[in-house]
Amino acid sequence: QVQLAESGGGSVQAGGSLRLSCSASGRTFSSYAMGWFRQAPGKEREFVAAISRGGSRTYSADSVKGRFTISRDNAKNTLYLQMNSLKPEDPAVYFCAADGHSSYAVPLTAYEYDYWGRGTQVPVSS
Repeated sequence: QVQLAESGGGSVQAGGSLRLSCSASGRTFSSYAMGWFRQAPGKEREFVAAISRGGSRTYSADSVKGRFTISRDNAKNTLYLQMNSLKPEDPAVYFCAADGHSSYAVPLTAYEYDYWGRGTQVPVSS
């Protein structure tokens, strides 16, 4: 089992940048494929980005491609999401998630992830 805690959220203007972190504790962090998801008020949780266990494979939603970058530091048990060129449609609560059962695949849907953090708020002012 792994415990996840997001940090780095906060108000930022449109066009600005922000880096989110997700600290993991418990079972070996490198055992998990990891993902970022977000949920805006009244909307379903949506996929943002995901990364393989070793970090060699990354995937991003079309809505953030070219603007957001997912990365991980297994030595520090930390997942990151670098968000650049933030848009007014990016505000949401951002969650990190860990997949504890897939052997090679990197899940891109929320239901495939086993463990979740509590989320961090990212408001964007225009």
